[in-house]
Amino acid sequence: MLRHVGITAGLLVMVTAVMYSTAPIERGADRPDADALSKIVTEVELLDGMRSELASSMSGATNKTTFWQVCRPVGVEAQRFFEEHGYQIRQLALKNRNPNNTLDTEAELIYRMMEATPEMMGLWVRTEMEGQSGFRYYRRIVAEASCLVCHGPKEARPQFVKDDYAEDRAFNFEAGDLRGVYSVFIPDEQR
Repeated sequence: MLRHVGITAGLLVMVTAVMYSTAPIERGADRPDADALSKIVTEVELLDGMRSELASSMSGATNKTTFWQVCRPVGVEAQRFFEEHGYQIRQLALKNRNPNNTLDTEAELIYRMMEATPEMMGLWVRTEMEGQSGFRYYRRIVAEASCLVCHGPKEARPQFVKDDYAEDRAFNFEAGDLRGVYSVFIPDEQR
């Protein structure tokens, strides 16, 4: 069973995962709608499964094919589903390759919690983004062995990564490391 963490009024509250629970979730200002929760968790799991499957099929490719056959399709699929439903999804990281994927203050707090608690896979947060209240779902992204072709030792990164990402910080990972987080924001009016 996964552990989820909720943050309400600045307090951290550990709760048992509702992902596999049969207990109903009461909708309210401090709880996400059960249907939205289920839909988001399912879609993020499918997205992460797609990332994992595509990455494992690359078997050592060291050119831009990796980006075009793994990273880009995952990003396109994420945007398609989540924009269609009025949600915002991002893949954020402390050690990022793209500066647009930098952790914001809240996401960094969650990232640090996940880093300190490896068994914590996801959590919901009652929050505000860009003046809108809503819920934000975070789910860990784990570095897999196949990811290390581009995210392993700094000196072993493919030439296209060195050439195209001058500010790259997404290296020196090992299999099993916390690579980043998926962040999905659901504005209240979309619940």
